[in-house]
Amino acid sequence: MPKQVHVVSHGPHCLDGVAAAVAVARYQEGRAEVVPHFAGNSEIDAVLRGLALHPARDPELWITDISWREPETDAHLRALAAAGVRIYWIDHHRTALERFAAGKVNVPFADRVLSEEFAASRLVYDYLSRRLQAEGRAAPDFAKLAPLIAMADDNDRWLHRVPGSRELAWVVRSLGEEAYAELLAVDERVTYSPRMAAARARVEAEIAHSFAVANASRTERPLGQATLVTAVCDGHPSEIADAWGKATRNTVFALYDAKSLAVSLRRSPDCTVDLSRLAARLGGGGHAAAAGCELPELRRGLAEALAARIAGALA
Repeated sequence: MPKQVHVVSHGPHCLDGVAAAVAVARYQEGRAEVVPHFAGNSEIDAVLRGLALHPARDPELWITDISWREPETDAHLRALAAAGVRIYWIDHHRTALERFAAGKVNVPFADRVLSEEFAASRLVYDYLSRRLQAEGRAAPDFAKLAPLIAMADDNDRWLHRVPGSRELAWVVRSLGEEAYAELLAVDERVTYSPRMAAARARVEAEIAHSFAVANASRTERPLGQATLVTAVCDGHPSEIADAWGKATRNTVFALYDAKSLAVSLRRSPDCTVDLSRLAARLGGGGHAAAAGCELPELRRGLAEALAARIAGALA
């Protein structure tokens, strides 16, 4: 039986997480069967604890662009390592780095890369590039990923200096479960397949609709020297916050996304509020300039508000 490599990454709607998984798959091409798994922050513990890797397959586990929180997950990963599974962890989220530095992660990794210098996809790609060099092995299809990785890194760090990075992130978000296969097959020019092109056209219409929803629900309130802007959107919160941030100063944006049922936290370019710390206090995580959380109680509050309106109309 061929060697088996499992990759658990943030996704399937995240360009950075999907690109990281694709990098591992291209590196292992012709050497191992790669099995991708994608999870959101609320799903990752269950996904990791659900893994049952067969020792006869000489298994590896790569965890990229995501971290876990529950001690039971640490225990499960330790059991996998004791059974011979080599575990690699590559992440760039500040909350993950801080948890590891505080001794809250207890797993015997075969190797790890924890750094905020680049997005996870770039950290994975650079790490595997160094391994290829050390192995003296050529992997042309892996090398061809460089433009894709540059786009994923550029978008995830919200630099938007690489043409097309934002639009590619839209496409991945729209494709969901189909995104991994599309990026796995992409060429060195990141040429859109027909499915990717259709997704981009679909996303452009979705963004216009979400802007209308957000503009209709937008509220503002002072937050010390800053301003807090909240709104409901129907997908694509980053695009909304980016556009609003160009017209405001020292502003924190909290957007409840009706599509993902999560809260996206963003800030205007001049704002210094650390959103990763704010999100951590709310049970989420992320980066200083872009973070998120779920706040499931908001769903209950919305249902109660709806019940009050309907009951009033029926009275």
